[in-house]
Amino acid sequence: MPSRPSRFSGPVSRALACAGLLLLGPACGGLGKYTWVNEYQEKPPASDAAYQIVPGDVLNVRVWGQEALTTRAKVREDGRISLTFLDDVEAVGHTPALLAQQIQTRLKDFINHPVVTVSLEEARPMSVTMLGEVANVGAHVLDPGATLLQALGAAGSFTDYAHRDRIFVLRREDPQAEEPTRIRVKYEDLIRGEGRAAAFRLRPGDVVVVE
Repeated sequence: MPSRPSRFSGPVSRALACAGLLLLGPACGGLGKYTWVNEYQEKPPASDAAYQIVPGDVLNVRVWGQEALTTRAKVREDGRISLTFLDDVEAVGHTPALLAQQIQTRLKDFINHPVVTVSLEEARPMSVTMLGEVANVGAHVLDPGATLLQALGAAGSFTDYAHRDRIFVLRREDPQAEEPTRIRVKYEDLIRGEGRAAAFRLRPGDVVVVE
């Protein structure tokens, strides 16, 4: 007995199929809200004056006229650095200028009129999470200011299912925002150095998704 033809066929059938897929996730051309990298208005990073010290940073602590006290100190995981005379000094959460003032105040017990400067010599390596159709998903430690191409290299090759024009960087610029900013990049633009893609720099906390 021949089967009865469906009453939903052609465009109507395809529309219903797309509607069902949309309930499960992005489909039928729906990639969600995003901004192409060439149109992305990047907010400037925090200036040195506003930078807050974190574990893993390497600081240059200079005491003018006291070369023996000038040192290069790495911030430990407990948030402190070790200095001559002062032993442990809390550094995490302070700006370099504020830390310099605190060190200067404490050194007055040992030195007349100390003048101290603190500068960030080396920022800690940043962690970027790679997700989606790449060989090695998960968090990857990269040098500060690493490019998107370097991050993709750390994640290995694309899988057979990867869309090379669907590379997204998820960046949470506003802590109050419900959703992160999604920045879309094409792989061809990266390898050819076209537009702003090749010069785009990642920031700590960025998530890269290859769809």
